[in-house]
Amino acid sequence: MSITSPTPKAAAARREGVVLLAGMVALMWLINLINAADSYRLDSDGLYAHNVDRIWGIFTAPFLHASWSHLIGNTIPLVFMGLLIALTGARQFVGVTLIVIVLGGLGTWLVSPGGTQVVGASGLVFGYATYLLTRGFFDRSALEILTGIVVGVIFGGVLLASLVPHGGISWQGHLCGGIAGVIAAWLLSGDRRAAAKRAGTPGSALAR
Repeated sequence: MSITSPTPKAAAARREGVVLLAGMVALMWLINLINAADSYRLDSDGLYAHNVDRIWGIFTAPFLHASWSHLIGNTIPLVFMGLLIALTGARQFVGVTLIVIVLGGLGTWLVSPGGTQVVGASGLVFGYATYLLTRGFFDRSALEILTGIVVGVIFGGVLLASLVPHGGISWQGHLCGGIAGVIAAWLLSGDRRAAAKRAGTPGSALAR
């Protein structure tokens, strides 16, 4: 076996993915800066379970946080796991992010107790984690399975503990985000294999 090198096109896609991740995180921090200066009134634009008139909150909730510690706690794993995804290309990063936000958000909106307000990127973090944990099985990639194992070793305990119901924490958001991440890994597996064959991306770094 030999290690393939990414083409210039694949390298550009990686850079674009990293730029998108950096922009998303920067937006979260900018929003929190404004939110904190306004006594966190922007949190009223989060997700409200079962409220049809506020269902658009599935798109705003991941970018809103209840405190600086809440934001920092989400930023660290988001950057680590988001970078692993972004390095496979901007298209994959955007696809995974949108699937997790939409499906995870809808699930949270449906299963959370009526009227519950949810803010924070933890659902997205869970989605990234389960995507990384499972994509290797859908892609039949030893390298991606190894990456998933590393993610599981580093964050597995924390992720499992966060599924236990705690006051003030949306375990429903964590669970639904995690389910959405598995769905994203399944839905995008064909695209990754096709792109890997064309460009020699990390998803197929081991060539026979």
